[in-house]
Amino acid sequence: MRSDIEIAQQAQMRPMAEVAVELGLTEGEFELYGRYKAKVSLTALEERKGTPDGKLIYVTAITPTPAGEGKTCTAVGLTQALGCLGKKAAVALREPSLGPTFGVKGGAAGGGYAQVLPMDEINLHFTGDLHAVTAAHNLLAAVLDNHIYQGNALGIDPKRVLWRRVMDISDRQLRHIVVGLGAKSDGTIRESGFDITVASEIMAILCLATDAVDLKQRLGSILVAYNFQGQPVFARDLGVVGAMAVLLKEALKPNLVQTLEGQPAFIHGGPFANIAHGNNSILATKLALKLADYVVTEGGFASDLGAEKFFDLVAPQFGLVPDVVVLVASVRALKSHGGVPLVEMATPDPAAVDRGLSNLKKHLSNLREVFRLPVVVALNKFPTDAPEEVAVVLDFCRGEQVPAEISEVVAQGGVGGTKLAQEVLTTIDTAENHFTPLYSSATPLEAKIALLATKIYGASEVTYTKEGQRALEEIKNLGFDHLPVCVAKTQMSLSDNPKLKGAPQGWSLTVRDLKLAAGAGFVVVFAGNILTMPGLPKTPAAQQVDLLPDGSIVGLF
Repeated sequence: MRSDIEIAQQAQMRPMAEVAVELGLTEGEFELYGRYKAKVSLTALEERKGTPDGKLIYVTAITPTPAGEGKTCTAVGLTQALGCLGKKAAVALREPSLGPTFGVKGGAAGGGYAQVLPMDEINLHFTGDLHAVTAAHNLLAAVLDNHIYQGNALGIDPKRVLWRRVMDISDRQLRHIVVGLGAKSDGTIRESGFDITVASEIMAILCLATDAVDLKQRLGSILVAYNFQGQPVFARDLGVVGAMAVLLKEALKPNLVQTLEGQPAFIHGGPFANIAHGNNSILATKLALKLADYVVTEGGFASDLGAEKFFDLVAPQFGLVPDVVVLVASVRALKSHGGVPLVEMATPDPAAVDRGLSNLKKHLSNLREVFRLPVVVALNKFPTDAPEEVAVVLDFCRGEQVPAEISEVVAQGGVGGTKLAQEVLTTIDTAENHFTPLYSSATPLEAKIALLATKIYGASEVTYTKEGQRALEEIKNLGFDHLPVCVAKTQMSLSDNPKLKGAPQGWSLTVRDLKLAAGAGFVVVFAGNILTMPGLPKTPAAQQVDLLPDGSIVGLF
């Protein structure tokens, strides 16, 4: 099979103006970025306020493994399959970060014959949204440090500056740094550091803001520091919110591209789900729902991360109710949870698949019993899957009375997902849906964390470090304990320990710190040893990427 980038480069893309008009946009509602990308005006959503929403299909997955699950491929392929069935469908995804693109994971535009295009541009600079977030974030950091240097009228305590800097490249050297070294004119010496851009609160704000006014209000509410009296200092106190909003003006507009088979694809916003809220922008999702009859969207990683944050953090505040959840699994991933090392994946092992089913069962429980949503299991087929291994998964799903279909969209495109699409449509029409978030705003902050730990992750208890307990009390004293919780933890396990596979039990979730993201409207809870600035592997993916004399890109993945 050809590589992803070879398939993408040989595809015949439709002019974006044609895709946009067919979707229902007028010529004045989109602005072309070249021939195959566009920005959509915010007025397009405003003009369709009274239009009924389409059906929302939410795609999530079992706990990820190095063996692969194929969640984004399934989301894109399902959209293509709906198109094959004659449905007006669109997909809404997050923008890839340069960190994983040049690090371990590679890009995030799908794969094989289930991709969004132009995949090379989407995985690189795209329309510049991530750079705009980086610039706005670092402008605030620069103004804050300049305020301290220029006399510090707000009395900011340099030892209690919370706002770090960001960049969209994984660089472990910048996690902990000292700024202000040199002459007196070089600033105040203090400890600081960098996070990756997608972990910035401004990225979360971009994805949750509903318009320019809401954007500015949220930017102004960012907690950046404390003064010497222990009182909070917000971004609005520094007088730079207007400039930040100007930098984000174009980035706020959703991006429109297309799938390999020509369906519209909104790709906007890029928060990671293990260190942020992990879902694309609410503007893109709501706009897609007004324009298409069926909208496929996904959350980062598994149901305990991106999906949970959509159900508890995003959906309630915007009145969204998923019509069905597609839970993606693969034989390879289940074998990994069953203890099979990556080098032995090609060897048939139905017993290992059976052992790994505990992970699938837990995610099913989360979705059906906690959030009370209808679910369809998509078994993403790999060439090495043995028939007896596939049978183990399908038999399990029948026993659980959950519909399941094999998906072959990576190898076949939309045609390989039509049975899955038909099952999804049937489930939407016939299954009961009693969507219920895990908690409400009235639930105390500690109780929210405990519910997540015990009900979603499977922990027996929650423990706090001294720093975590202090941060918890500080947030409560500030009056923000009503906010939803955004847990930052490893994506490689349901627990906070990446080495624990399957569905671990009898373990304790360790909360080591909390951070108030008042602008985004949630509290970040740091569990285990999660990092907000990733590092590069021994052999970064960047070393395989090159530009040929004819201008084509190779090695992207």
